[in-house]
Amino acid sequence: MRTPTNQDFSRTQDDLDGNDRPVFGPEIGEFTNTDERLAAAEGEDKEMKTGTTTVGLSTENGVVMATDMRASAGHMVSSKDVQKVEQIHPNAALTIAGSVSAAQSLIRQLRSETSLYETRRGKDMSMEALSTLTSNFLRSGAFFIVSPLLGGVDEDGAHVYSLDPLGGMMEEDYAVSGSGSQYALGVLEQEYDDDLSMDEAKSVAAHAIQSAVERDLASGNGINVAVVTDEGVEITKYKDFESLL
Repeated sequence: MRTPTNQDFSRTQDDLDGNDRPVFGPEIGEFTNTDERLAAAEGEDKEMKTGTTTVGLSTENGVVMATDMRASAGHMVSSKDVQKVEQIHPNAALTIAGSVSAAQSLIRQLRSETSLYETRRGKDMSMEALSTLTSNFLRSGAFFIVSPLLGGVDEDGAHVYSLDPLGGMMEEDYAVSGSGSQYALGVLEQEYDDDLSMDEAKSVAAHAIQSAVERDLASGNGINVAVVTDEGVEITKYKDFESLL
C-alpha cells in the first residue's frame, strides 16, 4: 500500500469541539450572517416599516382581520395608504407588521407555495399546513423582521395564528401584533366573545384598531378589514371608523 505524503490528518481540539464548519447547512433560505443582518435592521432608520397595529378574531362562521394603514421610515410617516392584510390562499389572509420588504417577499413566497400545493394535490392547503409553512419560512431567517398574523378557514373551522419573527406559532381565538398591540389587546380582552357574529367581530376589530390609533404614533390613517369565510377572502378599506362601530 502506498503511504500518503504531505497530508495532515490530525484534528485539533477546537475541531473536535465543533468549532469547524457544520456538516449540514446552511438550509435553503438560511443566512450565515444572521446576527449582522439583525443588527443592521435594528439600527437602520431609513428602512420603510409598518409600525402597525393588526388584529385577528375567529368566529363560528369565519375570521375577521383588521389593520391600520400607516407606514413609517424612522420618525417620518412614509405612507398613509398601506394595505397590511393580504390574501395568500383561497380561504386565508395574512397581516404584516415589521419590515415592508421582508413582508412583501414572504407574501409572494406563500402565494407561490399554496398555488403549487393546489396544482400538485388538487386540493387547497389546510390551515395547519399553511401555518407550519409560514412558521418554517420565518424560522429560516430570510424574512427579518416580520411579525404576522394568519387567519383562515378550512374543513375544521376558523383559525387564527400568531407568529413571531423567529417562527414561533400559537393558535388563538384572537391575536394582535405590531407597535400598538397592547392597546388593541385591552379592547379584545373586554369585548371578544365566542358567540360573536361576523358583523359584531368587525365592530370589535375596528374598536381595537381605533384604540391603538389614538395612542400609538406608528398606527393610523384608516383601517383595512379582511373577512375570511369558506367562500373566500374580502378586503375592504375604510378611511374612518364610524361605519364599522
